[in-house]
Amino acid sequence: MNLLPLPALTDNYIWMLHDGRRAIVVDPGEAPPVMRVLQQLGLQLQSILVTHHHGDHVGGVDALREATGAAVYGPARERIPQPAVPLVQGDRVSALGLDFTVMDVPGHTAGHIAFFCAAVDGAPLLFCGDTLFSGGCGRLFEGTPAQMLKSLDSLAALPGNTRVCCTHEYTLANLRFARAVEPANVALIDYQGLCETLRADHLPTLPSSMALEREINPFLRVRVPAVAQSARVHEPQMTSEADAVAVLAALREWKNNFR
Repeated sequence: MNLLPLPALTDNYIWMLHDGRRAIVVDPGEAPPVMRVLQQLGLQLQSILVTHHHGDHVGGVDALREATGAAVYGPARERIPQPAVPLVQGDRVSALGLDFTVMDVPGHTAGHIAFFCAAVDGAPLLFCGDTLFSGGCGRLFEGTPAQMLKSLDSLAALPGNTRVCCTHEYTLANLRFARAVEPANVALIDYQGLCETLRADHLPTLPSSMALEREINPFLRVRVPAVAQSARVHEPQMTSEADAVAVLAALREWKNNFR
């Protein structure tokens, strides 16, 4: 299997997985980048996976469906381009001979889902949309801090070697914030240096891994004392450093205004 992040729009990645003949794409915010690669590699688009309804994730769905006949799969609780197979927690999607399990991960949007495959060329693979970013998480446009914490906890429980396919190149900005939260985190310092080198060479920082995210992502580390203490300093009205929901809410509000 070949895993490709296709740059799109301003800072999106449309993820493509292909076996040399057939392909799937995830969250195609626009069609031209996908059509170019399909033509260049001689691929047939089999399936389109959608994690949530935002335009930068569904803007290319109709054009790709019309051009290729690909089947569309997406969240049952959100309005996405139709026709589409509606999906909820525990549903399965078979594509390219792979078995993807659907996870409900609300927070960024109310009906956001993720797609997890336990074995793609020997390692797990996660398409998480805008719920989890490397070093960060999505804004809470429609969900609550409690929903986002539950969603992030479910993703963090996946195997450490899970490849984390986020849909935006937000990594460097996220890591600057993460360093403000946890300045003494050695793994974070090392990872920031690696990502700065990658971006200087015009290379993607993604996919990440779940093991790495558990070490460096403050939104997965809300129960770590140093992270909770930083959140409380920034938000003195925070109810308790032991309240993971309150910590996440404080971190997310801090990040919303971080420059």
